[in-house]
Amino acid sequence: MPRNVHLLIIDPQNDFCDLPDDYLPGGAGAARPSLAVSGAHADMLRVAEIIKVGGDVIGNISVTLDSHHRLDIAHPGFWLGAANAEVTPFTQISAADVRAGRYLPRIPQALPRVLDYLDQLEAAGRYQLMVWPVHCEIGSWGQNVHADVRHAYNRWEESTLRSVNLISKGANPWTEHYSAVQAEVPDPDDAATMSNRDFLDNLARADCIYIAGEASSHCVKATTEHIAADFGAANMAKLVLITDCMSPVSGFERQAGDFIAAMLAMGARSASARQVMAELKRGN
Repeated sequence: MPRNVHLLIIDPQNDFCDLPDDYLPGGAGAARPSLAVSGAHADMLRVAEIIKVGGDVIGNISVTLDSHHRLDIAHPGFWLGAANAEVTPFTQISAADVRAGRYLPRIPQALPRVLDYLDQLEAAGRYQLMVWPVHCEIGSWGQNVHADVRHAYNRWEESTLRSVNLISKGANPWTEHYSAVQAEVPDPDDAATMSNRDFLDNLARADCIYIAGEASSHCVKATTEHIAADFGAANMAKLVLITDCMSPVSGFERQAGDFIAAMLAMGARSASARQVMAELKRGN
């Protein structure tokens, strides 16, 4: 068993989890996850169990937190469609759409900045702008960590006298920020959107990095790709994707599958939660 184990949990937040009613505040009819990923609740229960089993064999835990303002370039309230129509969630918007007037920012003065952003985003070739439901709004219940995961890592903190490394991302409303390493288009006036060198250096000190979280098609994918690019081929064997502790956004299953296949081809490893727990038990 490697001597320095790091557990990376990407966006284990209520808004991404298909929670049963007894996990909702006030029960049925109260707040509900706004961007629930099918299978995410079960994923998080397995993550919590990994933390309990791993105990002090896990040397570090990092948790990334999607953290958005309500008015955000990837939220509906930022946009208007033709004839001032509302823009619905899961609408993709291209620079060509905006230039043709099919979609426009509600703030007219923002148009040049929006077009510059979309041009840079599309030139990078990773994603096209997606309008998501409002999610992980700063200060909301939906931004909070899944209760079982938080309870498990709180017990880990108390027993090991170490603090979980909490990494916030997404507060800049002018750029998408799937990856915990950097925004899709870094804002030169906002250091929080630039490469998170401290985070990468912390991960690099580990001998083994177990990766879990939501969603495998987007934030897990983007974060892991950036880590892999920084680590290079020599260190890819450190990365272990816990494949039954992550799930894709519905409709993006192929994107998630291609990501996992690409990471394995680069030298990363995949494992189930059961296999990870067995490895951690051997380290006790």
